[in-house]
Amino acid sequence: MVEQSRDAADLDVSRPNPGRIYDWFLGGNANWAIDRVFGERLLGMWPQIAGVARQNRSFMQRAVVDAFDAGIRQFLDLGSGIPTMGNVHEILREHTDEPVRVVYVDCEPVATAHTRVNLQETDWAGVVQADLLNWREIFADDVTKRLLDLEQPVCLLAVSVLQFIGPEGDIPEVLRRYAGKLAAGSRVAVTHFASDVPDHDARASMERFRTECDVTPNPLWLRDRATITEWLEGLGDRWSLLSPGVAQLPDWRPDLITDPKAAAEAEAMRPYAWFGISEKA
Repeated sequence: MVEQSRDAADLDVSRPNPGRIYDWFLGGNANWAIDRVFGERLLGMWPQIAGVARQNRSFMQRAVVDAFDAGIRQFLDLGSGIPTMGNVHEILREHTDEPVRVVYVDCEPVATAHTRVNLQETDWAGVVQADLLNWREIFADDVTKRLLDLEQPVCLLAVSVLQFIGPEGDIPEVLRRYAGKLAAGSRVAVTHFASDVPDHDARASMERFRTECDVTPNPLWLRDRATITEWLEGLGDRWSLLSPGVAQLPDWRPDLITDPKAAAEAEAMRPYAWFGISEKA
């Protein structure tokens, strides 16, 4: 699949890519030697990064299942990255036989090329190649219009992606724009690497990791709980944070973390990322 995707236009294979590195952290095979080498380098700076990646994926799986159980049948995954283990449509396929719809969004050609190959026989899921900041383009795309009915609830996922957008991206305004297009009963779910990790040494390791990402096409920002809370509380008057508010990843549906090894890792990775889920009344 990597070789098929290599032919996609405008691929930059000369530098490591966060999506492919993330795939490697998760044990996928949609990555190249340059990504694995850089990933090893990052692990040397912040050994917890692979565990945090796994816990982000675990959170996303729990968020998707919970949204489905709450009645949502449509999912918009922003910054979906390389398709690897436990994608949104795979979670849903395992969880239900009911009709559902999934739209993946990513700006990187290799990610969207992989996703199209992965979805060749799945007519209820599709991919849009676009920058998530271009919300108008995403909603106007034929794939989005074919798959999503904006008169019905949608679960918008922004899992481990907003940390790659700097202040110039105006994340609060972009999230408000998405939220304004979604129907009552919709959700917005966000995760983000934390800047306010209590342990000084761990915080220093994360900062070294952040600095190293400056050489990739996607520099990284760390942000604190108050910032994520402000984003989600600013979505609009009809939006409210679901309990427990902005919290650490293991705090969302911990009853769904049934494997003891996964539960132990979730606790160990607890300080390094925030999540929040907001719902529209």
